[in-house]
Amino acid sequence: MPALNKLVAVTMDCPDPAMLADFYKAAIGWDLIYSDEHAAYLSDGGDVRVGFQRVEGYAAPTWPGQGVPQQMHFDIAVDDIEEATTRLVNLGAAPAEEQPGETAWRVMLDPAGHPFCITTSY
Repeated sequence: MPALNKLVAVTMDCPDPAMLADFYKAAIGWDLIYSDEHAAYLSDGGDVRVGFQRVEGYAAPTWPGQGVPQQMHFDIAVDDIEEATTRLVNLGAAPAEEQPGETAWRVMLDPAGHPFCITTSY
């Protein structure tokens, strides 16, 4: 039996794949490599892609509560947390109300409500 040894994509549920792909394209600088009404994928040219798939009735995570669990999140390395926060807010993100990382990281919410972290600890 062949080994399963290569991760090729991480795909997030969302209400609007094109919108969320546009947000992350601007946030992390990856290229849009595929998009239709059901899904969109970004790549940096490497082996792993980030995908966004449309889910009818999508409910945003309620982090830090668990009414709707987050199930996964991205950690994004930045040089300056304050500058990155401003840039991401301008792109449509919002800082989460609860910030457990003090100065080590900041929790942000993308336009579909998924929490993700920005950090200088990399």
